[in-house]
Formats: sequence, structure tokens, C-alpha cells
Amino acid sequence: MNEIGFLVEEAAEGGFTARAPRFSIFTDADLIEELKVNIREAIRCHFDGEVNLPKVVHLHFIKNEIMSL
Repeated sequence: MNEIGFLVEEAAEGGFTARAPRFSIFTDADLIEELKVNIREAIRCHFDGEVNLPKVVHLHFIKNEIMSL
């Protein structure tokens, strides 16, 4: 496998969450830079010992916005 994708959202209580739906990987952090570190760590934990770690990580930022009419 060469790539893995994460959906990144702002958490209701602050900070950010990231999940890789195809692999059931989830992590969170207060800051984006911390989140990137946590994502790398979560990937290494999930694929523990596997030689074929993903080479590319896609971060898809999702922002829900509510507006009134």
C-alpha cells in the first residue's frame, strides 16, 4: 500500500480529530502540527512490524458550517 487517507475535523470541544475509515485508525490533538505527529504514530502502531507502511498520507479537511437564512 502506498497511500492512506484521513478525514480531519474540528472537534466540538476544541482541537482536531483525524480518522482513516478504511483502517479504523483514530487520533486527536489540540493543534494541527500535533495532530500530524499523532497521525504518524497511529499509522506506525496500526501497521506494527509491516514493511509496507504507507508512503503518502492524505489529510482531507472537513469543515461544517451553519448559516441562517
